Amino acid sequence: MINPHGNKLTDKVLPEKEKIRIESEFQSMLKLEVNNEVIEDLYNIAHGVFSPLEGFMVEEDVQSIIKNDRLTNDLAWTIPITFDVNDDTAKGYSEGDDIALTNSEGKIIAVLHLEQIYKHEKKAIAESCFQTLDKDHPGVEKVLNSNDNLFAGKIDLVNTFIKDFKEYTFYPQQTRALFKKKGWKTVVGFQTRNVPHLGHEYVQKTALTMVDGLFVNPIIGKKKTNDFTDPVILGSYNVLMDNYYRKDRTMMGILRTRMRYGGPKEAIFHSIMRKNFGCSHFIVGRDHAGVGSYYGPFDAHAIFDKFPELEIKPICFRSFFKCDKCGGVVNDYTCPHDGTEYQKMISGRKIRKMIVDKQLDGLTEYMRPEVAEYLLNQKELFVK
Repeated sequence: MINPHGNKLTDKVLPEKEKIRIESEFQSMLKLEVNNEVIEDLYNIAHGVFSPLEGFMVEEDVQSIIKNDRLTNDLAWTIPITFDVNDDTAKGYSEGDDIALTNSEGKIIAVLHLEQIYKHEKKAIAESCFQTLDKDHPGVEKVLNSNDNLFAGKIDLVNTFIKDFKEYTFYPQQTRALFKKKGWKTVVGFQTRNVPHLGHEYVQKTALTMVDGLFVNPIIGKKKTNDFTDPVILGSYNVLMDNYYRKDRTMMGILRTRMRYGGPKEAIFHSIMRKNFGCSHFIVGRDHAGVGSYYGPFDAHAIFDKFPELEIKPICFRSFFKCDKCGGVVNDYTCPHDGTEYQKMISGRKIRKMIVDKQLDGLTEYMRPEVAEYLLNQKELFVK
């Protein structure tokens, strides 16, 4: 099986004996309540999704990413993993402190061994990650509106509280064990934040002809307004996979993190996480992780040429559409009917409108009828 990124699968989950000790000392510790996004980052660091990271990044690594898309040890990395705090919070702690990070219920999640407190260079980070400073870009807006200080340091995870979608929650040690149990030596990962249409099925099954298994890995976490809700994404994929996928060659597990909408830079970040899960290949579609018109349609393909050492192999798909003459889903390299009435683009915007207008006949032209019927019966379809 493919090695984790940096050849080290991070495990920062405290053994039971240490967990009991920390919880016994909890009341006397320095404390800091953190939000769900920080908690997701803590889980992903501790459970190896962000391997080889062992905590929130120090300033030297962030600067190296801004300048070179690499950590200071020259390992490829394109999205800083940081923990931002306001001025009042920053003044309340000192470098060298051990801080108990808690959730909104006051329960301890992790201990941060505070190594650095430094200024958040928001414009430099935003421009590096998103290649724009346009505040209409949701990723840029989030970074520019974040706090002015960053806490850095290694962490130890004390508790993992999973409430929603527990049955779909797997971390790298688990996925690697499951892939091995299934006999999959090569696995292709598929990133999604949308419900499945025939184009998605086309790229997934095409990729599956090259490898042993398909790992459908939806992002579950904060998204922009009008993205599909997490339950709807998972439910629609369950319907598709139950009816049209081989159970011995496919599985679904979620990735608990937020979308950054970073286009090509996020495509590299996404591939690193899937490499840690144990995927040998990763599907990169047209305008992967893009938003609006900030990135060229195939920029996320070209960026992989900058990182030949990644090991995980991108499977890059071009535009796909339906062709009535060809009789199925095709792409611009295989269909000769350019500019004719036979070609029909599979448009996410068009599909959303059909769902809202409950146009079942139109939907079944672009997605499986079982999936279309499932979607038309859902009340909470989109993020508000």
